[in-house]
Amino acid sequence: MLTVVPLSLADARAAVTRLHRHHRPPQGHKFSLGVLDDGTLCGAAVIGRPVSRVFDNGWTLEVTRVATDGTPNACSALYGAAWRTVAAAGYLRLITYTQHGESGSSLRAAGWHPVAELRPRTGWDTPSRPRRSHGNDRIARTLWEQRRACAPALPEIAELRSQIHNQAPCRGPRCTARFPVRSGPGRPRLYCTPACRSRAYRARHTTRT
Repeated sequence: MLTVVPLSLADARAAVTRLHRHHRPPQGHKFSLGVLDDGTLCGAAVIGRPVSRVFDNGWTLEVTRVATDGTPNACSALYGAAWRTVAAAGYLRLITYTQHGESGSSLRAAGWHPVAELRPRTGWDTPSRPRRSHGNDRIARTLWEQRRACAPALPEIAELRSQIHNQAPCRGPRCTARFPVRSGPGRPRLYCTPACRSRAYRARHTTRT
């Protein structure tokens, strides 16, 4: 018998750390839920503000983490309870993402619908704002939602994809060019051309002398 219960952020973070395959626990939440199997915690869901700013309109929340130990129907129970809680609080939409290779069967079982396929993102890190990997960089994702009938339309897919950093600015002196970011192993490219790399090298050494 599965039972859904509220969780503190500390307990939810501990469960995500223990059970999630590829994500670190989130820093904050609006609320979190746990699912018990005969009194034993077997999964957790963390619900917070949307990560993408195009969804952060005050009427939308996001399931930022769901992690279980594989107990049958635990994921569906969490996704279903998350939407019921969000809808009861007056929000109009709840979103989440699955990665390429994940079937989304638990979401379908809980009444969720896929609404967009998003190409792999090269990462959130930029020279102007260094950031750590979110754990889902360079992986295609599917956007899912639950919503009220009165919820506003989703942003255009082009606007969603504008959040994806596929180009980086050249770090050469006085250069304003941008260049495509290649995914895969190896050191990241910093300059648009060898000439810009040479100018940056000379500028560094001139400053030191």
